Amino acid sequence: MALNNQDKSQQNNLKKPFWREYGEALVIALVLAMVIRAFVVQAFSIPSGSMIPTLLVGDYLLVNKFSYGIRNPFSNKVMIPTWKPQRGDVVVFIFPQDPSKDYIKRLIGLPGDRIQIINKKVYVNGELYQVPQARFTDNELIPANQSPRDNFGPVVVPKDSYFFMGDNRDQSYDSRFWGFVPMKDLRGKAEVIYFSWEGSDHQPLYQAFAGGLKGLLTHMSWDAGSFKLRWQRLGKLIH
Repeated sequence: MALNNQDKSQQNNLKKPFWREYGEALVIALVLAMVIRAFVVQAFSIPSGSMIPTLLVGDYLLVNKFSYGIRNPFSNKVMIPTWKPQRGDVVVFIFPQDPSKDYIKRLIGLPGDRIQIINKKVYVNGELYQVPQARFTDNELIPANQSPRDNFGPVVVPKDSYFFMGDNRDQSYDSRFWGFVPMKDLRGKAEVIYFSWEGSDHQPLYQAFAGGLKGLLTHMSWDAGSFKLRWQRLGKLIH
């Protein structure tokens, strides 16, 4: 049935202006993004080499925030428990000495575990615990009275707390130095690398990319020394 003039006039009046349609769509998208970031998944970047070779400076990764419970996005307190952390997980957590910072390390000790390090070797409950990702770059063995790096403990992990170490064992500032991480401070489990680049030291992404682009514009060749994508790391699962 054809619309009469009055119906057409009412339909035109009901139609939203384009700026309002796009504005509402943008608000909905922002709200959804905030909900996803708060409860589901969050992106992090790697600024240091403490987790080499598992994670490199310039890696960007996604962290599953469902892994250890659905949390209050303001207090980080678990509202609905899901799964428990497992030894060997690569975990993002709130740094105990500075709550404004997030750290990422490998979970070594669970609540109740007895942890001891003897000449760089890690023992959990009296048994040698090795991970293939562990890396050592310094042959020196530092005694316990000088540093906890190579000789540490024994200590028992408290209830609802965890002991973490970096895979780059000789270059990691971790639980050997600053203690345990409570369950309430865990952010989630690192799952996958979605972007990775390398370039000049201590340069932010935009400056490094601009350097690569400058080479293309001036010499007709991308400056890989300033910025290079690590294609082989894109989509790599974190273990």
